Amino acid sequence: QVQLVESGGGLVQPGGSLRLSCAASGRIFSIDDMGWYRQAPGKQRDLVATITSSGMTNYADSVKGRFTISRDNGKGTLYLQMNSLKPEDTAVYYCNARYSTLGSRNLGVWGQGTLVTVSS
Repeated sequence: QVQLVESGGGLVQPGGSLRLSCAASGRIFSIDDMGWYRQAPGKQRDLVATITSSGMTNYADSVKGRFTISRDNGKGTLYLQMNSLKPEDTAVYYCNARYSTLGSRNLGVWGQGTLVTVSS
């Protein structure tokens, strides 16, 4: 019943920008840490950025200064602003959340992914 749905992916030229969104739904009491991960063909799923419930952020070195992670706690929505995109950023981007329901704590859920392609 608890779901994360990503949106905003697509095709963009190098140097361009995209904004990804991840909306949470279901009987969630609270959402704790959230993050964006990405996976390119033949590679492992890697962490891109994380954000705590209080807004503290962490970024992979490869995206520092170019990507910004943010969240709207009231809406249960996670965002990733992606600027100065490079072909190496091409991947399926997944959002992840740690959350609690009224009956359980520290549960985890993944979104289905959204494809970002950076190409001329």
